[in-house]
Amino acid sequence: MEHYVVLGRWTSQGSKSLKETTKRADAVKAKASKLGGKFDLWWTMGEWDFVGWLDAPSDEVANQIVLSARLSGNVQTRTMKAWTASDMEKLVPKIQE
Repeated sequence: MEHYVVLGRWTSQGSKSLKETTKRADAVKAKASKLGGKFDLWWTMGEWDFVGWLDAPSDEVANQIVLSARLSGNVQTRTMKAWTASDMEKLVPKIQE
């Protein structure tokens, strides 16, 4: 399973329908589950309106999930691939100077 951090901001359209934010998050969670992944979301204060953690079987599936969330026009996102400590322990020995 691959891991991703998803940063998001509401568009003006998303802000106008703010009361639907948890329902929209549930729809993304359902989409992720249908495609073999898992999505968790936290609403935040500051530069970003929410931070998501996405586990997906591949980059392609992760992209499908994030892009489908953007289709609504309610959010703008930035996605970063992430690695666990276990992943890094496998990767670091392969680094060559």
